[in-house]
Amino acid sequence: MSGEPELFRRAVETLKSGRPRPEVEYAEVRPPQRLAPWAYAVTAEVTGPGDELSTGRLVLLHDPEGVEAWGGVFRLVVFVRVELDPDLARDPLLPEVGWSWLTDALEGTGAGWAALGGTVTQTSSARFGDISGPPRTDDLELRASWTAVDADLRAHGCAFSDLMVSAVGLPPVGVTVFGQRQGS
Repeated sequence: MSGEPELFRRAVETLKSGRPRPEVEYAEVRPPQRLAPWAYAVTAEVTGPGDELSTGRLVLLHDPEGVEAWGGVFRLVVFVRVELDPDLARDPLLPEVGWSWLTDALEGTGAGWAALGGTVTQTSSARFGDISGPPRTDDLELRASWTAVDADLRAHGCAFSDLMVSAVGLPPVGVTVFGQRQGS
C-alpha cells in the first residue's frame, strides 16, 4: 500500500521471518480496518499428534502516533482455538495451562513485550438430533494482546508459531517424544 510507513513495512517483514516451525501452515488475510491506521494479519493452522487441530490468527496493529492504552506504536493481537481431548478438557487447571502456552512462548523466544492481557475460555458442545459430527467436542480459546517494545518482531512471529504447536501438544524443536520414531 502506498504511503505505508517504513517502520511498519520493516516490522511486517521481521514478523514474517519469525515462522520457524514447518508444521504450521500460514496464510495472509485481510486485517481489521478500523483498529489502527496500519494493520497486517495472518492465519495459522497446525495438526497435533492425536489429530487435534489448532487454528489461530495474529494481527499486527500500528499507529505511528502511539496509543496511550498500548504504551507504544505496535500492538499484537492473537486468537488461538484448539480442539481438546475430553480428559484434558476436564482438567481444572486448563485455563492457566493455556495462558502459560502464550507466556512461555513469548519468554522462550525473547520477544520484548509489555501490557499483556487476555482471556482463556473452555467450551464443550454436545450435538443432538440430526446434526452431523461428533456427539461432543471440547475446545479452548485464547485471546490476548500485547505491545511490542520495538519494531523487530521476528521473536513475536516465533512466539506465535510456538504457541500454535504447544496448543496441540507438539514437543519443542529437536525433542523426540518416547515412542515416536523419526523417518518412519
